[in-house]
Amino acid sequence: MTLKNIMLSHGAGGKQTHDLIAELFVENFSNIYLDSLDDSAVLGQEGPDSEFVFTTDSYVVKPTFFPGGNIGKLAVCGTVNDLAVMGAVPKYLSCGFIIEDGFLFSDLEKIVVSMKSALDEAGSRIVTGDTKVVEKGAADGIFINTAGVGVRKKGIRPGISSIQEGDVILINGFIGDHGLAVMAERENFPFKTSVTTDCAPLNGLISKLVEAVPGTRFMRDATRGGLATVLNEIASESSLGIRLDEQSIPKRETTAKFCDMLGLDPLYLANEGKVVAVVPGTDLETALAALKSHPYGTDSAVIGRLVGEHPGRVTIKTAIGGSRILDMLTGDPLPRIC
Repeated sequence: MTLKNIMLSHGAGGKQTHDLIAELFVENFSNIYLDSLDDSAVLGQEGPDSEFVFTTDSYVVKPTFFPGGNIGKLAVCGTVNDLAVMGAVPKYLSCGFIIEDGFLFSDLEKIVVSMKSALDEAGSRIVTGDTKVVEKGAADGIFINTAGVGVRKKGIRPGISSIQEGDVILINGFIGDHGLAVMAERENFPFKTSVTTDCAPLNGLISKLVEAVPGTRFMRDATRGGLATVLNEIASESSLGIRLDEQSIPKRETTAKFCDMLGLDPLYLANEGKVVAVVPGTDLETALAALKSHPYGTDSAVIGRLVGEHPGRVTIKTAIGGSRILDMLTGDPLPRIC
């Protein structure tokens, strides 16, 4: 790479992030576990009928507390979800705290309690960890790293390589709420919004889907870069086209209204409780019913289809009947989102 400096946009989950990973990290760290660039690495056999799955993530969200959540809940849910979208049952997590000198103990306690609540809901546990304290101004309050180990049954192998023309794309509810909730809290807008983060552990929802449709082709949680970036990843790596219907994509009216006011597109805003799933067209009704049967999936919808036309591209049918190309996120409309 010919970069001179790393910029915030390199951590936004969009094109710059993908370029950095491909041209620096994969170039130097390449191995059979890493090269698939899935949300988690499949490490090998856990037993005769199961295998280990491993993931890690770091959380630097600003502010530390936001409507409906905080950095601790985010850390647990994010790691649980990265394992779940690989078809794994999240079992064990590690947790590393980097805490700034002067951080309020009462706030740390709230963070830890919220983590316990998320762990209990997910059926997971923290089994090892580390704590470091750094000088005032060196960590912006608190940063958290979590890693997770899960177990999945052999034969459950969701991945982009499984996707076929004619498959359908589903999402389990409203998009953009997390990004807007964090932005509203951070920027201290003069107007009030009732939007809260969608941050949630999705392993229960995903288990229902995989149980109903064992042939689920692919799953990914739409975090940094939002729904648009996930869909572009699918199109690019599958060498198929994606055709979306804008009116079918669930958007909360309040979120859509504030995005219009702020000049934002909810398709690019981060989510922390949304899974994008690709299933065979013949399993559409079964998959949708499974998602809707779970509390985190009551607003699930079919939003698009894999097609042979315009390979590697995502096109979206607009509300007025036109069509436009939906590109991957470039730049960084909202840094420090997770």
